[in-house]
Formats: sequence, C-alpha cells, structure tokens
Amino acid sequence: MQLVVARIGRAHGIKGEVTVEVRTDEPELRLGPGAVLHTDPASAGPLTIETGRVHSGRLLLRFEGVKDRNAAEALRNILLIADVDPDELPEEEDEYYDHQLMDLDVVLADGTEIGVISEISHLPSQDLFIVERPDGTEVMIPFVSTIVTEIDLENQRAVIAPPPGLIDDSQAVVVSARDAEAGASDADADADAEAGAEVGAEAGADEGREAGPADGGKAAAADGDAQKDAS
Repeated sequence: MQLVVARIGRAHGIKGEVTVEVRTDEPELRLGPGAVLHTDPASAGPLTIETGRVHSGRLLLRFEGVKDRNAAEALRNILLIADVDPDELPEEEDEYYDHQLMDLDVVLADGTEIGVISEISHLPSQDLFIVERPDGTEVMIPFVSTIVTEIDLENQRAVIAPPPGLIDDSQAVVVSARDAEAGASDADADADAEAGAEVGAEAGADEGREAGPADGGKAAAADGDAQKDAS
C-alpha cells in the first residue's frame, strides 16, 4: 500500500536541498538516502533521496538530479509517497500502525460486540480508539493496556475490559458490527449519545480530535495509568 510520508517545503541554500514536513513516525526508514518515493502530483516523480540531514530541528533532503535552488523550489508542496507492506509491524512491542487498527471489531472478553474502530485519535496524553457502534453512535476507548487487553490482528478484533461508565453495556449487541443493520430506535440512539457525551468529557474530547500522521501513525498501548505517548 502507498502512504504519504512527507511534504516538501521551501528550498534551503543554493545546492538543491529542501526542507520537509515529516508525516511518518519512522523518517530514518522512510526518508533515508537511497529511498525511492512516488509523488503527488505523479508527474514530479519518482524522486530518489541522495542525502539527508537535520538542521535546526528540521529535516533537509537533497534529491538526485536536483542541483540548485531553482530546481529545489520547483518541488515545493509536493507530497512524498512510500510503498509500505500492509503486514509490516513497528519494531516496538505493543505498537501498531493506524491502518492496522482501523476497522477492527471491538469486543468484550465474552465476545459481546461493541462496535468497529473508525478512527485513531492521537492526543498529547494518550491514544484513543473512536469506536462506531451499530446504531451509528460513537464511544471513545483509551488505548491503555488495562482497558484494551488484546489486539488480535489475525481475527481482526480488539478485546477490551472497560471500567464502569466507559460504555453502556446494556446497549451492546451480540452481532458483528460489520453486519449490523443500520437504524437503531430513537430511544436507544439518545441513550448512547448521552453515554458518549460523558465519555467524551472524561477523555478530553473538548480538545478536538487530532489527525494522526498520514503514514498511518503509530498507536502505542500505554501501560495502565502511565499512558505512554504515541510515537
């Protein structure tokens, strides 16, 4: 699969270097010398990275064939796209790329279906799963080891042990969220909306959802209340 890993910024100096806005958690892997990247627009690429270095906290790249400032400036705002194996896992244990977690069924230990992960929200304090329930409402699940007890990629599910009040168990349904019929009753929808509002307040939803990196990001399971930041 192809994922955006950077956006080219302004030219730096007179020898063809450019600044880049990094959109990957692993720039040393995706943006190292020798990497061949597709581009958006496609007519600008592919581009091969010749050199890379960090200057004043920003990554500077030089591409093969780009030798002066004018050529570098012509690349401004182009997106860099890498080919990524969809089965590839981050090196760190308990970390996953966002695209591997998306659409997982969220279930309780007894198999009760809660919903499907529709979004990963990367907040400063922790990662959150945004889970869409069969009736269309949403619930936020903190990605911490005490709550998300298992990520089972083979069976495409995330097992959770929610504390009291995190979800309304009475509204959970024992059918696959992938096959659930749309359109729960208005009463059920209102009840779930109130529960979702309470969870949103506890999880800091008022700060707004922050989009993960376009590389799919990495979500890390925090260890209990320690809540390790996403990489």
